[in-house]
Amino acid sequence: MPAHPPPGRPVFEPADRVPALGALRDAVLRHDWDAVSAAFEAHPDEDDRALACRVVAEIPDYDGFLRQAVDRDPPGPLARSLLADRLIQAGWAIRSGYRAQHVTRQQFDEFHAHLRRAEVLLIDVCAEHPQYALAWYLRVITSRGLELGPGETRRRYDRLAEHHPHHYPGQQQLLQQLCPKWGGTWESAHGFAEECAKTAPPGSPNGALVAIAQMEQYLELRERAGDRAAETYLRGADTRQALLDAAARSVLHPAARAGAYQLVGAHSAFAAAHCAAGRHAEAAAHFRALGDRASEFPWGYIGGSDHEAEFTRHRKTALAKG
Repeated sequence: MPAHPPPGRPVFEPADRVPALGALRDAVLRHDWDAVSAAFEAHPDEDDRALACRVVAEIPDYDGFLRQAVDRDPPGPLARSLLADRLIQAGWAIRSGYRAQHVTRQQFDEFHAHLRRAEVLLIDVCAEHPQYALAWYLRVITSRGLELGPGETRRRYDRLAEHHPHHYPGQQQLLQQLCPKWGGTWESAHGFAEECAKTAPPGSPNGALVAIAQMEQYLELRERAGDRAAETYLRGADTRQALLDAAARSVLHPAARAGAYQLVGAHSAFAAAHCAAGRHAEAAAHFRALGDRASEFPWGYIGGSDHEAEFTRHRKTALAKG
């Protein structure tokens, strides 16, 4: 049998690994709103549209272009949602990813100011277009950031789920709210993840919520009780079986859509959970599916801030063992 070529450097930026998202980014850079709008029309899958929205929102210094798009088409929901997400991303960058006790009062004030500006846009979109998934998804994020409480965040998610019951990015955001760091419990977080995994259509990425919930608890245990306690949790027989079952129903199922944008992050979550538990052989299938594609989350949970080094190191071990 011919040897497989060694894997190359992982590509983390979605717009660098998905041609359609690269074209979308280029349209923003050249201020071509018609091309931006057409790109979203070409993405009927709401999970794909959420990632496309994030690609636009993470482009710095193009707020003016998005405001011009809002002025050009005031009734349209897309421009307002994209501008809202840009405000959310800018605000979260000010807040930083640190735990609340390490964020200053000034950072919180500026962060909340950005989210409130986003809310003004999104409230109108949701009122005028109650089935518009992007706006409800973003309002799940703003609810958590503005600390409106689990009840309000769940209410917004439920409005999203009325019309889009398996919206994976929205479920990821609610899962964060259900974790203890945002006022929830591990019972509610794992219960929600399992429910989403079991009720989603076969081959969808939603099963990765099980891996994400495990990685969240792993990180908390590392910070509170040390590496040994965290690894012991992930190595539990029930924890392992939950991962295997969720992967079989979702990303490793024959019905998984090869071009689905969210599969990269989903495979990464499963691979990271297995690697953190020392089960590199069981991570190999996910690394083979990924190839040179990667997502930053949740590799920083394992070793530190260098997600590329962590991904590359664990991929090498997994492919050798698997």
